[in-house]
Amino acid sequence: MAYRVLVVDDEKLIVKGIRFSLEQDDMEVDCAYDGEEALEKAKNNTYDIILLDVMLPKLTGFEVCQAIREFSYVPIIMLTAKGDDMDKILGLEYGADDYITKPFNILEVKARIKAIIRRTRQKELPQTQENVLTSGEMTLNREERRVTISGREIDLTTKEFEVLELLMLHPNKVYSRDDLLKSIWGADYPGDARTVDVHVRRLREKIEANPSEPKYVHTKWGMGYFFKG
Repeated sequence: MAYRVLVVDDEKLIVKGIRFSLEQDDMEVDCAYDGEEALEKAKNNTYDIILLDVMLPKLTGFEVCQAIREFSYVPIIMLTAKGDDMDKILGLEYGADDYITKPFNILEVKARIKAIIRRTRQKELPQTQENVLTSGEMTLNREERRVTISGREIDLTTKEFEVLELLMLHPNKVYSRDDLLKSIWGADYPGDARTVDVHVRRLREKIEANPSEPKYVHTKWGMGYFFKG
């Protein structure tokens, strides 16, 4: 099945180049050139992944990302200015799964797209008890990619889910930030440990009654993170 991608950037030459390259790999590509158009297309279509520029007319990429997260958990890669660390961090804060800095190599873009979609689709396993992880009042369904606490569904992004899933599969095992970065984002991911910190903080805000005194995801100071089994 061909991947369906939404490419959002107000620089039409960049969009044209990305579209041409992705279509060479038999991907189906939609394009948008401002934030409002991007949001409308995300609402009315189903995509496997969205490439979203930060600097857009009408609505910024951050605003679009935040709005999409209210109704969809499609993987989002933010396109950020070279060396602008704040854009990268803010993109992750607003629910993006990854970021790529401009100027970029289109081969890296394609590799990142395929890696994220592949990891997202890895969970297509027959339903078994091993695919349902529980801890106290929290249940994680690996096949349906759903998390509930006391029966209430918790909305997690793709990466937040994958971090929680990995930690729950190995309770009390401490993962360093580099371990998590390699396991969840891939060994060739160019980002740094702050990516992990941002996602863990957002995860705690969603699953912990008191994020400063976590019940589930704990910090082993100087070492990393672990799930208390």
